[in-house]
Amino acid sequence: MAKQLQYRRLLALGTLLALVFAGLGYRLVDLQVLRHAELQARAENLTKHIDRLEPRRGNILDIKGNLLATSVFVKTVCANPTLIGNRYADVAHLLAPLLQLDEAELAQRLMPRARQEEGRVVPVQYVMLKQKVPAEVWDRIQAAMVTLPSNTGDRKPTAAERTFLENLRKSAVYTEPLDDQLRTYPNQRLAAHVLGYLGSVERTNDGVRSVEVEGVAGIESELNDKLSGVGGFRVTERNGRQQELVALREEDVEPRDGLNAVLTIDSVIQHIVETALAEGMAKHSPESISAIVIRPRTGEILAMATLPDFDPNDPGHTGGSPDAWCNRLISNPAEPGSTFKIVVVSGGLNEGVVTLDQEFNCENGDFLYAGKHLHDHERYGILSVKSIITKSSNIGAAKIGIAMGEDRLYDYIRAFGFGDRTGIPLPGESRGILHPVKKWTKVSIAQLPMGQGIAVTPLQMVLAMSAIANDGVLMRPMLVDRLQDEDGATVVKYQPQQVRRVITEETDRKMIEALKTVVTPDGTAANAALEHYTVAGKTGTAQKSDGTQYLDKFYSSFTGFFPADNPEICIYVALDDPKGVHYGGQVAAPIFKEIAEQAATYLNIRPDRDAAPDATGKIASAGPEMVSKAAIARTQ
Repeated sequence: MAKQLQYRRLLALGTLLALVFAGLGYRLVDLQVLRHAELQARAENLTKHIDRLEPRRGNILDIKGNLLATSVFVKTVCANPTLIGNRYADVAHLLAPLLQLDEAELAQRLMPRARQEEGRVVPVQYVMLKQKVPAEVWDRIQAAMVTLPSNTGDRKPTAAERTFLENLRKSAVYTEPLDDQLRTYPNQRLAAHVLGYLGSVERTNDGVRSVEVEGVAGIESELNDKLSGVGGFRVTERNGRQQELVALREEDVEPRDGLNAVLTIDSVIQHIVETALAEGMAKHSPESISAIVIRPRTGEILAMATLPDFDPNDPGHTGGSPDAWCNRLISNPAEPGSTFKIVVVSGGLNEGVVTLDQEFNCENGDFLYAGKHLHDHERYGILSVKSIITKSSNIGAAKIGIAMGEDRLYDYIRAFGFGDRTGIPLPGESRGILHPVKKWTKVSIAQLPMGQGIAVTPLQMVLAMSAIANDGVLMRPMLVDRLQDEDGATVVKYQPQQVRRVITEETDRKMIEALKTVVTPDGTAANAALEHYTVAGKTGTAQKSDGTQYLDKFYSSFTGFFPADNPEICIYVALDDPKGVHYGGQVAAPIFKEIAEQAATYLNIRPDRDAAPDATGKIASAGPEMVSKAAIARTQ
């Protein structure tokens, strides 16, 4: 009986062991065979990472090589609370001032804690402390952590305490294996509308969402692909603390950095322009104020600026102006007013419809045409074509337009580039507003010559004047001089491009002769006259419209070039609704003069009258080096 009982126990034990081993066997088969693919994928998801390696975004430089925009590598600082233990308050006290974070909040984040994960309690081993930390700050953090004292007092620490302290100092605070980039604009607001800024864009690729940084305005947007470079990638594994296991890298494809863009912009002239505009804004309180400086022979833009503006380092804060991001020079067309008279007079002379000495009756300032009264700002009687330019007679310009006829007038408007985009490499350019002849009203033929019934951008207007400064040839605007690789070697060099000849050289000389008279005591822009240079130019004072009627608001401008017979630069200045005095010759012309005088000195433009050069041929006033150093000092 006892033996039978013993056999039963052995049988029960054997059966139990068999069941246990069978269960283990099934579990092994389940894990190793039936769920092998699923578990392998889960394990790889926990340890294997595919890191996208960002290329360094290219720099943007001015024509002299001065940095306008650059990218610096920055760190993402992280911590492992399990290695910090009860020293979280000490670490927070050490790091808070370096990371510029609240010490109490930081201590809370560093405190060891656990989380639920698939029914298990696991310690939190990863906490992101701060992104965009400069490399020099990370160096100070490392140096500070190494000096973190022991908390054992006079007692000699045990082996375990020494190990804990070593891990705390060297491993508890670390950075992500891949650096991030921070785009910086060293000159703050300088050329903000030209440069633009960066923004984050969320994209989905094969079901994977990612946030990418790209240009959303200015050159940053237009040349985004060239500045961005080509990304690389790295397939690697990480441990439980999210630290890379370098020995287990599977693939490592290096990124190709973006190209550097060298602009035609000159930082010194840009600063001169922006300073003059700021003074004009303070004096006349317009809604906005703008200016462009261009080389008429090549179309190279040396400066372009508009206020209000913004700081591309922090584009979200514009000082209370919601339209500060708008580049009015290319995107906000407006009726040009009398500066547009250069089109009708050029066309009339070129077609032989009029001569400079031909006279027109300007009706003592009141001309009834097609049921509309056209007015001059003075009661002019008989004026020659040249005097129509000098005095800026609306009625005289209207009569020249009527003599030309609708089709020829329209053709010259188009020939000067109006109604088309200029092709400047900036986003958001408007083509302006130019209706085809079939949509003109009966009075359009008289209104268009005086700059009404059409809307143009400042860039279109300065290019039209530059065509007259360039022997009658319209140029395409240049804003990018070349693209360079990271070693400074030129990859692409852009060349000046002629668009078309608009008027003959003979007609052009006649136009310059007329435009010189504008900048004399008898003309409308005496305030634009320069001491050592002959200036040719044209004023504009356009009454603004709300689309149904003209308002008691004005768009005041002046555009001119010098030296008149051998032009080096052409400058456009405009104020949108200046308060008080509003004539272009009174508010825009003095700003032109201020910009022109400083630019001429800086560029060492040879005077064409009353010259007083020194032995080296330079103007006997402040040299370009003095202007350059002063301007650069004020932009930094």
